[in-house]
Amino acid sequence: MELYDAMRTTPATRAFTDQPIDDATLYRMLDNARFAPSGGNRQGWRVIVLKDPEIRRRIRELYQLSWREYTAHVRAGLVPFAPREHGRWPGPAVDLEEARATPAPNEFGDNLEHVPALLLLVVELGTLACVDNGLDRQSFIGGGSIYPFGHNLLLAARNEGLGGVLTSVLARREPEVRELLDIPEGFALAGLLALGHPQKVITKLKRAPVEEFTVTDRFDGATFTG
Repeated sequence: MELYDAMRTTPATRAFTDQPIDDATLYRMLDNARFAPSGGNRQGWRVIVLKDPEIRRRIRELYQLSWREYTAHVRAGLVPFAPREHGRWPGPAVDLEEARATPAPNEFGDNLEHVPALLLLVVELGTLACVDNGLDRQSFIGGGSIYPFGHNLLLAARNEGLGGVLTSVLARREPEVRELLDIPEGFALAGLLALGHPQKVITKLKRAPVEEFTVTDRFDGATFTG
């Protein structure tokens, strides 16, 4: 697939057919995605392919709890867990215990264990050059060394005629996931990749035009038009 076509036609796909993905295809995707950039070329990613039905069921349960916390924010008109105080996170904006006890039906999350391929994306924290640490705001720079690899997997899926989504919601239950999968200290959950054959192929995506987010020289500078 031509690169720009892939970039313009790769949506977040959450509904899949029952058609399986063979290991050879997954391996081919990983073999190409591994050329993603990372800080110092340290390649701190690890991937756990989830196949065991019991593990998948437990991951689904943990995801549902995390989704309840997420949607409680949405119902309150909030961006979930956003650093809303001038770039800092002041603590929970909703009652998290109440949120976890409140059902939040979700077609994707409630059927997560049946997704054709589930890949847990883990990162070795010691490989991340988090150069924005200590800036008195939410740190995020370290993600630049892990998420290009995750997006490469989504582009690889598109090239294979598949669809997928990289969801970070499960990170809310990281301690339980670490225990479930024997993930050692020093590693963190970066996301969960759900992959499969899309029930519906969506290629017309809605995104803001360049003029809405690109300026020249200063934050309030003239709009860049190219």
